Amino acid sequence: MTIPAAVLAAILFVGMAAFQASLALGVPLGAHVLGGRYPGALPTRLRGFSAIAAAILVGCALVILARAGVTGWPVGAAGLLVPASWAIAAFLGLNTLGNLASKSRLERTVFAATTAALAVLSAYVALS
Repeated sequence: MTIPAAVLAAILFVGMAAFQASLALGVPLGAHVLGGRYPGALPTRLRGFSAIAAAILVGCALVILARAGVTGWPVGAAGLLVPASWAIAAFLGLNTLGNLASKSRLERTVFAATTAALAVLSAYVALS
């Protein structure tokens, strides 16, 4: 059951990464993030942060997949998978609270549900 949970989490992580990448590329979705402060495309500085977020989300997917044994991981760093998985789950739990407090309807509904699901899936994989 761990592998399907990890694969589902990876799909959700990649979906969130694609959204962040679209923000980084200037797609005018700013009204749906950061509480809707920036309708249209994000300012250049924030677009850079979205690019970094996209890379981090892909990294999270790789960690969760490796923890479940779906993908390989460097032998010397294998001991980092459990604490990294728990850190990801904890961060997503906090991120869910932030999304729930947002003024943006999309953040309160879709993003909060997605990050909550990712937190649960990541914790489940971390427990394995």
